[in-house]
Amino acid sequence: MSAELIKALLVEGAKKIERIDPNHPNFQKIASYGTAKTYRAVWENFFHYLREHWNVKDPEIITGDMVSSYMDFKVLNHPSKQYLEKLSASLGALERALKFYTKNKYGAAKEYDFSVRQFILNESRNLDLVADNYHNRAYENPELLIESLSEPFHRLAAKIQLSGGCRLEGVSLIKIDQLRGIQFDPITSTNKTAVFTKEKGGKGSDILISHEIYAELQEHISIHKHFKIDRQKYSADIRETCKKLGIPAEGSHAFRWNFAKRRMIEYSRTGYTYEQSLQAVSWEMKHNRASITEHYLG
Repeated sequence: MSAELIKALLVEGAKKIERIDPNHPNFQKIASYGTAKTYRAVWENFFHYLREHWNVKDPEIITGDMVSSYMDFKVLNHPSKQYLEKLSASLGALERALKFYTKNKYGAAKEYDFSVRQFILNESRNLDLVADNYHNRAYENPELLIESLSEPFHRLAAKIQLSGGCRLEGVSLIKIDQLRGIQFDPITSTNKTAVFTKEKGGKGSDILISHEIYAELQEHISIHKHFKIDRQKYSADIRETCKKLGIPAEGSHAFRWNFAKRRMIEYSRTGYTYEQSLQAVSWEMKHNRASITEHYLG
């Protein structure tokens, strides 16, 4: 569907003067294939989110509430300002594309209003919920931060992220069938325990955590049937605790940065080359490209 929407938005060779003229047919169109590629990548991720969280498969029924939910979901991982700006611009382009597409299809454009995307972007900037530029986001003492969190289930979620390197969505809901038991870790030559998580892009695989954390998780699930946290309250707890400790608030995603650094050291001690370690850690973090791990290493 994203291909059809891009066709409705992209006009090869359209001049800027045409694209800013409200009276021209190319008004609000795009002329760059590079821009089109960027927009499509965001749209595909957004569509996957809608299928997963809203059970929505038809882009024509997208609402402002769905856009708001997606943007809030992204903000919880404390993204860079540049990344959130890209999301906002891409969703604005999606609004235009849907109007062009439905006009071509039905003879009259359907009404869409995704302006909430800009409100969330501005609010995130004002509340310092986004990082302005690249910097090392790993916590200097993640264990102290985790032990200082106010809620015990927030502490457990943070320990899982730090130990296993999963994203926020991987730890926000864990059911009993995701507990995989003991699994040997050939890198540290120790027995650990595995939890299956499905995260960004729908990628699913096991993360390895310590026996102590696994036992705590298992006990929680035996009592409550599943492990579930409110993402916004979890993120707020981390922010408030960082404030009390006098350290920069980098969000729960920073625990992945700590994981990547530790895991790289463990791979290197086993005899892996730097390049081999990068690729292996990227796979463990549910990425494909080795260069992604270098981002976490700074």
